[in-house]
Amino acid sequence: MISYRTIHTLPEFDVLAGPWNALLDVSASHVPFLRHEYLMAWWQTLGGGEWQQADIHIVLGYEDGNLIGIAPLFLSGDKHGEMRLWFIGSIEVSDYLDILVRPEDTGRFCQGLLRHLADELPEVRTLDLYNILDDSPTLAAFTQAGIECGWQSHQEVLQHSPYIPLEGDFIRYLESIDKKQRHEIRRKLRRMENSGIPHRWYITKDVNLLEGDIDAFLQLMAFEEHKAAFLTPMMRIYMQTVTRCAFQADCLQLFFLEIDGKKVAGSLSFDYLDRIWLYNSGINPAYSEYSPGWVMLAGQIRHACEANYRELDFMRGDEEYKYRFGARDRFVIRLTLTR
Repeated sequence: MISYRTIHTLPEFDVLAGPWNALLDVSASHVPFLRHEYLMAWWQTLGGGEWQQADIHIVLGYEDGNLIGIAPLFLSGDKHGEMRLWFIGSIEVSDYLDILVRPEDTGRFCQGLLRHLADELPEVRTLDLYNILDDSPTLAAFTQAGIECGWQSHQEVLQHSPYIPLEGDFIRYLESIDKKQRHEIRRKLRRMENSGIPHRWYITKDVNLLEGDIDAFLQLMAFEEHKAAFLTPMMRIYMQTVTRCAFQADCLQLFFLEIDGKKVAGSLSFDYLDRIWLYNSGINPAYSEYSPGWVMLAGQIRHACEANYRELDFMRGDEEYKYRFGARDRFVIRLTLTR
């Protein structure tokens, strides 16, 4: 039988790093946004200032003395002031969120969790769970648990979340996509190669270059008006913190295209579980004649193929260029449970 315990303080959260990540390693949903280091970094700024007030409400499930489930929740009000439980990491800056639990324990953990929350927080009637991947067993498990425990559930498709499966070398990848798009990628790469201007791709590996490269990447992001508005002072702190955190955990891919010695495009990604998870990007429009976004992404895909990665995950957003590079669709879901 599963017993449940709730923690409410940052020190309690902090000391869970080892068992937290060990459970994530065997969980049904294993994504970089559920790493303990990432969620601690998110908490430092509450998602870059997205939340003004939040109270930790992480529920731990134990069986025979072993940690078998974690619901990484916090308590805060919605836009109408109603108190709800949300995933730590919600909503805007963490592409994928979920509970941490082994596949075989998912159903009974979810059922026990709903009963525990009903007893513990009788005044809170809603779990508002954003950014669950559409293939997560959590969706069915919570829906069934809701039926058994008297909670109504509702699922809403939030966004496309396309990805590219990678099998074999770069040539094989190109052959797998639409002929017209394959020609376009090759044409842009040839134009760069034949320009006679020195250029290169590189990934930040030197800790002594990290801070300068983070600043350079944020400058590239800020060339786009909507990203410049997104990069508030608090959001910049969040981006810097998460990038440093990923570098320290050896799961950062900060990828740049340089032309004539100048960084003209950059991609901030997570290098995790044989996948590249593309988190954000920035491009200097002054170099648009060289199609730096396309050239950089083609270089990143080529590197991933040569290094035997299984997948390149574009994460949330249905921008056209993702599909022109051969992306396949999946979706993220919002699951609402109401007593």
